[in-house]
Amino acid sequence: MARDLRLLFLSHYFPPEGNAPATRIHAFARRWVKRPEGAIATTVITCAPNVPDGKVYDGYRNRLSQRETVDGIDVIRVWTWLAPNAGTAKRIVNFVSYMVSATIRSLFLRRPDVVIATSPQFFCGWAGVLVSWLRWSPFILEIRDIWPESIVAVGAMRKGRAVRLLEWLELRMYASANRIVTVGEGYRRQLVAKGVPEDRISIVTNGIDRERLRPTPPDPSLLARYNPDGRFVCSYIGTVGMAAGLEVVVGAAERLKRDGRRDVRFLVVGDGATRESLAGQVVAAGLGDLVTVTGRQPKELMNAFLSISDCCLVHLRKTDLFETVLPSKIFEAAALERPIVLGVGGFAADLIRETGCGICIEPENDAELLAAIDRLRADPSLRADLGGRGREILSRRYDIDRLADDYATIVHRVRADWIAGRR
Repeated sequence: MARDLRLLFLSHYFPPEGNAPATRIHAFARRWVKRPEGAIATTVITCAPNVPDGKVYDGYRNRLSQRETVDGIDVIRVWTWLAPNAGTAKRIVNFVSYMVSATIRSLFLRRPDVVIATSPQFFCGWAGVLVSWLRWSPFILEIRDIWPESIVAVGAMRKGRAVRLLEWLELRMYASANRIVTVGEGYRRQLVAKGVPEDRISIVTNGIDRERLRPTPPDPSLLARYNPDGRFVCSYIGTVGMAAGLEVVVGAAERLKRDGRRDVRFLVVGDGATRESLAGQVVAAGLGDLVTVTGRQPKELMNAFLSISDCCLVHLRKTDLFETVLPSKIFEAAALERPIVLGVGGFAADLIRETGCGICIEPENDAELLAAIDRLRADPSLRADLGGRGREILSRRYDIDRLADDYATIVHRVRADWIAGRR
C-alpha cells in the first residue's frame, strides 16, 4: 500500500485563531488527513495564537517550538516577534520573524512531498519558497490577497522604493511556485495580468461546512446581553481592519440618531487594527445605544452571534482592488440562512445578485446601507427568502467536502508532475 503523501503547510494563522485563513486551512487539512484514498498527512507550521492584539492566548507560550495535534493535524508553533494587528513596521518585523523561524524549523522535519504556503502574509509565501528550495520539494503558493497592492489600497503604505522592492519580490515568489492556488476568479485575473501563466493557476474557493454551520434559534444569553429590547440587528462579524471601511456603520447610525430612531441596532463583532478607533467614533458621536463594538470573541460563539442577527453586513472599502475579492463572510452568513447586505463591488456583488441571497449596496454609502436594512426590517418574508436561497444555493455550490477533494487532487498532481520532471 502506498504511503500517505507528506504535506508541509506554512501559515501565519491557525485555530484557535478564528480568522478566515485559520478557518480555511483547518477545514481542508482535517479532511485531508482522513481521506480513505490518497490521504495527505499534514503538518502545519504556524505561530503561537495571538491575533489581533499580539498577546498570546491562554494555554500557549511564544516559544522556539511547541507541538500539538489538532483533529489529526500535526501543528508546530514557532517563535515570532509579536505585534498587534496595527501599524506597518512592527507587523513586517512580525512577518519576517515568522519566515525565519518557520524556515529553520522545517529543516528538522522529514522532507515533505509538497510544501504549501498561504498569503496574505507575503513573507509566509517567501517562507514557502525558501523551504521548497532547502528541502527540494515542489511548492504550491496559495494567494488569498494580492500583497503589497492591498496594503497600498488601504493606505497602510505609500508607493515608493519599499513598495517597488516588495513588488519585485512578489513576482519572484510567483515564479518560484510550481502551482498557484487562489480563492477566486478575480485573483486569477490579477495574477495573469502580472504575468503568471494561466495554466499554472488553480481556483479553490472558500466553502461552507453544512454540518458545522447550521441555522439555530437565537441564543438567549446573547440576546439578553446585546439586544434586550428586541430591535432589528444588523451584524458585521469579522476582522475590524482598515480594509473593512466600517465608518459606514457610524454614518448609518448617525442617520438613525438624527431621525430619533431606536428600532435598529448594529453589532460589530471582532477585533483588528481599527477596532479601538471605531469604538472611539461611536462614543464621540453618542451612538452607544445604536452601535455595539464587542471586541474579539471566541470562535465557537460566531454561530451564536449569527443566530441573533436579522441580517449580516459584508463590507469593504470602495477601491478597484476589492472588486476581485470574494469574502468568506458571505459563506458563513449564507450557511446560517442570514440575508446579506453586501457593500463590495465586482465578483462578490455578481454572486449575490445571481443567487439572490442578499441586497447589494455601494461601498461606503451609509444611506444605501440604512435603506437596505429598512427594506429587510419591513419584510420578514423577504429576509426568509434571501436567507433560504443563500443556504440552498451557496452551500451546494461551495460545499467544503468537494472543495477539499479538489484541492487534494491538485496537491497529488503537483507531486506527480514534480517527480516526472526529475526523470
